[in-house]
Amino acid sequence: MTTQQNLTARPAEVPGDLRMARRLWPFLLASTVSLIPFTVFGMYLVPISEAAGGSVAEIGGLRGLGGLAALAVGVLLAPLMDRAPRELVAAGGLALLGVSAALGAVGNVFALAAFCLLIGASTSILAPSIGAAAADRFRSPAAAGRAATLVSATTSAMAMLAAPVLAVPGLIWGWRGNLLGASVIALALAAAFFIRGRGRKAPITKGGRMSYLATYRELARIPGAVPLLAVAMLRTAAFMGYLAYLAAFYDEKFDLAPGWFALVWSLSGASFFVGNLLAGRYLATERAWITPERMLLAGITVALIAVSAFYFSPTLPLTLLLTAVMGAGHATVAACVTTLLVRRSGDLRGSALSVNAAGMSLGTFVGAAAGGVGLGLGGYPGTAMTFAGITLIATLCALRIHHTPQ
Repeated sequence: MTTQQNLTARPAEVPGDLRMARRLWPFLLASTVSLIPFTVFGMYLVPISEAAGGSVAEIGGLRGLGGLAALAVGVLLAPLMDRAPRELVAAGGLALLGVSAALGAVGNVFALAAFCLLIGASTSILAPSIGAAAADRFRSPAAAGRAATLVSATTSAMAMLAAPVLAVPGLIWGWRGNLLGASVIALALAAAFFIRGRGRKAPITKGGRMSYLATYRELARIPGAVPLLAVAMLRTAAFMGYLAYLAAFYDEKFDLAPGWFALVWSLSGASFFVGNLLAGRYLATERAWITPERMLLAGITVALIAVSAFYFSPTLPLTLLLTAVMGAGHATVAACVTTLLVRRSGDLRGSALSVNAAGMSLGTFVGAAAGGVGLGLGGYPGTAMTFAGITLIATLCALRIHHTPQ
């Protein structure tokens, strides 16, 4: 069985974003809802810690369980992602998300630990399934790739907007009300996806199914898949590690108060969203003169230059500019990775996106840990060397992808 289906044939035109959004709105809504529980956890960490009877560090550290669960579940379930209708897989992820949010509202330490574990597991199921389902709605590789990046752009937009959106209802019913509201919405969406998916077929038919381990072997045969997944993991490690120490850096170097730093965070989030949106849209155009491989290499090179200069920037305006460039560069790389995985993996795109999500979960923890080691040994210059080194390795992997025939 081949994993690439007529990758050279493309339609004359890819639908516009608004037209795609009208067709894909259930998946875009699901991607939005998936971010609410952990956003609430981060926003209200202090009162949640008080309710649970623990310190902020202890309760906040429980979030790490979510990343470990996402990694484990993503790797274990990746070969199974394409053996059931996408909507049914998404329904399972949404149902687990709803149960998790309800558990979080209980508020004790054990419930919060279960909340973090199950949220990580649910997002590792939901994210690749809705990305693959969105891509399946279009036949051409260009349109399929754009559909998947549109879902990821929506997710990045919600990451930026979720906190202010949730602040108003939180004033009325508090953090428990926000979690219970997310639970109700997720469970209602799960029911809708279940009804939609009952009559659909799995992407891989019975005649084309392969064993669990054979799925991984087939994924490894996808042109450029291994370096693509490496780029995704390393890029995430560099960017998420950089974000983990961003507030501390601005506070130490420019004495930036938390209120002002919120604007810096918004700048970073907005540049990532715009970069992801525009890069994904450009890659879907028929007249694109830069291939995804070249854009991937360009984006990671820009990120490498930006992170090498960021920690040594002498002025606040230049540092803010590098913050925006960093977000846009990493967003471009993320859009290119998603586009190439969707285009090259064919029927196995659900499995490919699942492994990619698991790798990015691993990258989140590796980046934060490596950045902490660099900071402890060499201060912010050590952090700069750490993240520049990680990004350099990602750049070398991108060079390999650039020279990999499709």
